[in-house]
Amino acid sequence: MLRDFHLPPLKGGAPACAVIFLHGLGDRGDGGLLSIGQMWQRALPDCEFFCPDAPFPFDVAPPDFGGKQWFSLSDLSPASTAEGVLTAAPILNDYIDHILAIRNLTADRLAIVGFSQGTMMALQVAPRRDQTVACVIGYSGLLAMPEKLAVEKKSAPPVLLVHGTADEVVPFTHMAEAERYLKAAEIPIRTVACPMVTHTIDETGLREGLAFLLENFKNSTR
Repeated sequence: MLRDFHLPPLKGGAPACAVIFLHGLGDRGDGGLLSIGQMWQRALPDCEFFCPDAPFPFDVAPPDFGGKQWFSLSDLSPASTAEGVLTAAPILNDYIDHILAIRNLTADRLAIVGFSQGTMMALQVAPRRDQTVACVIGYSGLLAMPEKLAVEKKSAPPVLLVHGTADEVVPFTHMAEAERYLKAAEIPIRTVACPMVTHTIDETGLREGLAFLLENFKNSTR
């Protein structure tokens, strides 16, 4: 099972909902995404926030660096990316099942939030799960194997994609491509372009992400 870090509900007791953050290449579960959970807690006091380490060591850094990756990006070919997400997907699915079980939550009380490579994993896994999660939020990422989504889709969670127009790591054009294929797969999709923002999450992205969480958790109220 993936090592993780979490923020229990501010109000105490068992959580009414949960958010799983999926970090980007070279980061860790106790990195920047967990701090977003700290910002969002006040608006979601009955929510628990989880941030697992990706399963593999970051392969382009010294062994003692400590960063993690969902899969290697040393080869950026579509075939290598496809192999990567397919290898990591069962590991992430097992983790999601574990969180739902230990917190006694149904899928509609779980949101998945990814950044960069974490977005790739969220978009790969969530629509292929039998039970629909509350929503998916993807920052600065892309959709792997886009042509297979409509065929392999099992559920249609609402998706929010946020991307900076000046992203120097994952080009902004990937958001439009993902939007096109998500629409073709009949998955609800909303996009937010952040002008002049690079490969990061700005205040607009944080605000839009929180609003999307609140909207979709409200829609799935027990």
